Amino acid sequence: MTYEQIIKDLKNKKFVPVYLLMGDEPYYIDRICEYISENVLKEEEKAFNLTIMYGKDYDAAAVINAAKRFPMVSEYHVVVVREAQNLGSFNDLIYYVSNPLKSTILVLGYKYKSFDKRKKLYKEFEKAGVVFESKRLYEDKIPGWINQHLKEKGYSIQPQASLLLTQYLGSDLEKIEMELEKLMIALPDNEKQISIRSIEENIGISKDYNTIELQKALVERDALKAFQIAEYFGHNQKSNPITVTITSLYFFFSKVFLYAVMKDKSKQNISGKLKIHPYFISEYQKAAQVFNPAKTAGIIHLLREYDLKSKGVGNLSGTPHDLLKELIYKILKLN
Repeated sequence: MTYEQIIKDLKNKKFVPVYLLMGDEPYYIDRICEYISENVLKEEEKAFNLTIMYGKDYDAAAVINAAKRFPMVSEYHVVVVREAQNLGSFNDLIYYVSNPLKSTILVLGYKYKSFDKRKKLYKEFEKAGVVFESKRLYEDKIPGWINQHLKEKGYSIQPQASLLLTQYLGSDLEKIEMELEKLMIALPDNEKQISIRSIEENIGISKDYNTIELQKALVERDALKAFQIAEYFGHNQKSNPITVTITSLYFFFSKVFLYAVMKDKSKQNISGKLKIHPYFISEYQKAAQVFNPAKTAGIIHLLREYDLKSKGVGNLSGTPHDLLKELIYKILKLN
């Protein structure tokens, strides 16, 4: 089942005896655990019928004992086991899962990995209730996730602002949600759109000195601007680590190369193949005009080389600041 299907069923009070929530993306696991903890029972029922346990503090026998308790003045007894991957003797849960109480809702938050699907216990989980695998989103899916998350709350975001957040926050949904909450709270009452300016003012990401502006400077052959950004990054390395800068440039120029060799250059095909918002297509068109496929391939080779150097491979003394300036110089020299 998907996250959306599970939440929909919960809202419609369609409960099952056992929920195994597993996977390397903790965000959805935590949200489902929170929803069940906060909404299945009425406030006056929670004192006697809601049990929260942490895996590192208990074993399977303790969870089974809790799950076998009958509810008091309530239809359900809810047992939520957080960090269930740390639960002692986890496989012993089969003695309960194979025959769970219908009056208990047992929720297991098995985070950062997936339970072995070959085991008999996994098959029992599938028979007893819901198994949900929470997979980490690829970075190219994050702008869409940001847009959808804000839309559900009645807000929107400028496409470039969404891309900028993605480049600086990566794919950590928990962290992204926290920053979005901060941005929504900071907006004036009559504003519902998050802009690059609001990101600069509230998160500290510069609207003039960031990887998007560096990409533009390289495409526009604006050496002065490119080196100004490199200087800014050099003096703000904690917020602008060279590995993040190189990764962002790598994704950009890889897509420029793909755009250049594509035969079908319709907007729909470009957006789908490159996994970009249609708003950004013109930037890739312009970049492909400046850097032909051979030069783009050369840039990609340089990015790989300097990624290794930034990690100490073949680099004896160059600082991240020096390496970035060297990289920019060599990219500009290609044309």
